[in-house]
Amino acid sequence: EALGGAVPWAAELRSEGAGMGGTASVRICERGGRGLVLPFTDAEADLPDEARAVIYALCMIYFFLGVSIIADTFMSAIEAITSRRRQTTNELGTMETASVWNDTVANLSLLALGSSAPEIFLSFLELLKRDMHAGDLGSATIVGSGAFNLLVIIAVCILSIPSGEGRQIKELPVFYVTAAFSLLAYGWVVAVLTMISPNVVEVWEALVTFLLLP
Repeated sequence: EALGGAVPWAAELRSEGAGMGGTASVRICERGGRGLVLPFTDAEADLPDEARAVIYALCMIYFFLGVSIIADTFMSAIEAITSRRRQTTNELGTMETASVWNDTVANLSLLALGSSAPEIFLSFLELLKRDMHAGDLGSATIVGSGAFNLLVIIAVCILSIPSGEGRQIKELPVFYVTAAFSLLAYGWVVAVLTMISPNVVEVWEALVTFLLLP
């Protein structure tokens, strides 16, 4: 109790001690807290909050630029792979050009993986940092990305259609498969975390989840 009264961050240290299997932790922005990169030293806790906000904002911008470069390169590589064509000779002796990748598989697997790569790696890094204990950051990025795609992207697509005009879904098989597997994926996650092994993801469950990607 004497420590809690003398050091402001001691109460936070005690309150979060049980969240990591008994390992005490403090908030990253407070003295003694530590993230993957920031803060650089414990002496930063002595800086004014305004100065630390500017320093961390600049670092975040720098990191986001790096992520954007890597994501653009990754997406360009996936587009180069999925755009491959091959020529075959039919029974009449003429050449035909066909796609190597099925459009549905390319859209639902490779392109989806490329667009979701940043949040996947963010969740993976958080798991490593927390000794394979899930935190709020990883799950929040995935849920937030799904909500953004479902609500904001659809809203923008609807608002971009000129008044009095309409649009139809061209690739209905992709739409059907996306809708079905989206519901299946959410149902599977709920079953894993609440019924099969509550609050724990076992190795076989992770493998089954990964195999559901294709």
